[in-house]
Amino acid sequence: MTAITLSQIYTYPVKSLAGIRMDEAIITPFGLQHDRRWMIVDNDSKFITQRLYPKLSLIGTRLTDNEIILTGPEKTGISIPIKLDTGNVLSATVWNDRVDVLPAAGQANNWISQFLGIECSFVYMPDSTTRQVDQGYAWTEHDKVSLADAFPFLLISEASLEDLNGRLENKGVGRVSMPRFRPNLVVSGCAAFAEDGWRSFTIGENLFHGMKLCSRCVMTTVDPEKGEKGREPLQTLFEYRKQGNHAFFGQNTLLDTGHNNTLVLNKGDRVEITELRNLWFNS
Repeated sequence: MTAITLSQIYTYPVKSLAGIRMDEAIITPFGLQHDRRWMIVDNDSKFITQRLYPKLSLIGTRLTDNEIILTGPEKTGISIPIKLDTGNVLSATVWNDRVDVLPAAGQANNWISQFLGIECSFVYMPDSTTRQVDQGYAWTEHDKVSLADAFPFLLISEASLEDLNGRLENKGVGRVSMPRFRPNLVVSGCAAFAEDGWRSFTIGENLFHGMKLCSRCVMTTVDPEKGEKGREPLQTLFEYRKQGNHAFFGQNTLLDTGHNNTLVLNKGDRVEITELRNLWFNS
């Protein structure tokens, strides 16, 4: 039997900008280290994403010891610190949550405002901020998340993407890449959509729980290399991954903080399934 392994790891230092693929990642109480601790907000302190501004996908991110380097399509860039510890606390909106954040300096804000053509700014979620996971899908009352949409980890299998791409090709539509779906954890060696049924599983020595399949939105239609929206692959997902008014792809997961975890993930780590759930969704 083929072993299931962790084949790709991604972190997204700034919400809705390009991610970074890594061979090793540290797990923090918020999710992967540096993952979505920064985001862009408008003048009303409401979060901004590729849903309305698909060209955000064109901004690349790179980490140094102390900074996040942001580079636009014209190769002009700016840097923001990896973290902030002090500043005037602001309240920003992420979906239905109000979150305490710290503002970035003016130069970076001018850069992103010019790029998008609107007044906007960068804000950072400090360690002192607590944003709880929706308690209807939490493992414990202490589970928290960064500025990600709802959960600290999103897991997708390579086989699930291959299944989708096969269907796209049969329709004469071009294949799509994994970054469209913005996972943190990608696994290989399992059947397509096997991850739907993983209630509990280990990656290396770290115990995770699958809490909720991920409902997909228009962001999956953004071509990350062109910064443009289309209709696919969301249209195809609705043809065979629909439940109610949503199409599902990938599983939202939580770390079991009561387990003796190593808090380090490495590409190639073995994945062991310890508990399956009764599938409420049939693909």
